[in-house]
Amino acid sequence: MAAPTRAIVIVLDSVGIGALPDAAAYGDEGSDTLGHIASAVPLAIPMLRALGLGRVAALGPPPPSPAPKGSPYGPSGVSGLPTAVGRMAEASAGKDSVTGHWEMMGVVLDRAFPVFPNGFSADLLAEFSRQTGRGVLGNKAASGTVIIDELGPDHMTTGKWIVYTSADSVFQIAAHESIVPVPELYRACEVAYRLAGEGLGIGRVIARPFVGRPGQFKRTANRRDFALPPKGETLLDRLTAASRHVVAIGKIEDLFAGRGISTAIHTASDDDGMDTVLAQMASVNDGLIFTNLVDFDTQYGHRNDIAGYAQNLERFDRRLAEVLPRLRHDDLLVVTADHGNDPATPSTDHSREYVPVIAAGARVRANTDLGTRQTFADLGQTLADLFGVGPLVHGTSFLNEILQ
Repeated sequence: MAAPTRAIVIVLDSVGIGALPDAAAYGDEGSDTLGHIASAVPLAIPMLRALGLGRVAALGPPPPSPAPKGSPYGPSGVSGLPTAVGRMAEASAGKDSVTGHWEMMGVVLDRAFPVFPNGFSADLLAEFSRQTGRGVLGNKAASGTVIIDELGPDHMTTGKWIVYTSADSVFQIAAHESIVPVPELYRACEVAYRLAGEGLGIGRVIARPFVGRPGQFKRTANRRDFALPPKGETLLDRLTAASRHVVAIGKIEDLFAGRGISTAIHTASDDDGMDTVLAQMASVNDGLIFTNLVDFDTQYGHRNDIAGYAQNLERFDRRLAEVLPRLRHDDLLVVTADHGNDPATPSTDHSREYVPVIAAGARVRANTDLGTRQTFADLGQTLADLFGVGPLVHGTSFLNEILQ
């Protein structure tokens, strides 16, 4: 059978499936994002179960009440779809979204991005304030929602930026949309990108706009990431150079600094992201549709919200039930993740975990065991092999293992 001509890759941001052997070096020993959620909440995810996720993740038993008879939310619609299932280890140093996505597309980092657990230097913030015309509050490692609740009232009174970081290599700037217009926040992020990104090698500057009153603040969908460009050639670069269409959905464009992308579509939520996937499947005939669903991480993982995380998994499963019947005979669907963020641990930061890799499609060899891949880059190499634009520098293709 001929190889697929279109690939749909969906990244479930932070849906890790167990600690990597070196997790203790990152303070993540014992982390298991999906396993710990499933042990606390019986997960109604029949689509993911039918695709074989339970072969690599501890999903536990499903809820006792099955989907109503005749409902599209049941495994019958995918029982005949061939799948290949495995797990991938991260070869790069680090555990953030930039590192994970770059590695998926063929760039393996031998050194982690710098982190600033004690905040940024006075000189850096003084220059940032000088160039942006506003002072700074915060300057510490913190949960985004917590620091907004803590410093939001002072920010609204003074107009100063709320600047904070985390265990990741990020310079985050929060501002109330009624105090600082979103375009001004973006301009401030561009200043921070030049100073902290280009100047210090920090992986990302992130705009974190919010709205509401003290005690009721809420972050908005106007988040934007300003990331360094990939440190090497990616699959996306190869595809666009070969005039293959690359559709970036969600924060994919930001993570790759806009490089190697034909069409970028930012989204307001995971549901919006899945709506966009379906729309692009209906209009894009070949190439790569590459999607990040960030709510798993930002809304639930970073907030240690086990119940909310479980509900989002179930929402995604219902949306997956809409995608599967729309797969063409020459499609390859891949579901994976970029790191963990175990909401059952005291930490609110990312965790160093294996991630699942599920490949499904009419031309996939049924029940293929992909085992444990030594790098996320195996996915990029496989797609480079599929589209005839390889080989990439890193990774081992498993295309011949999965195609009939």
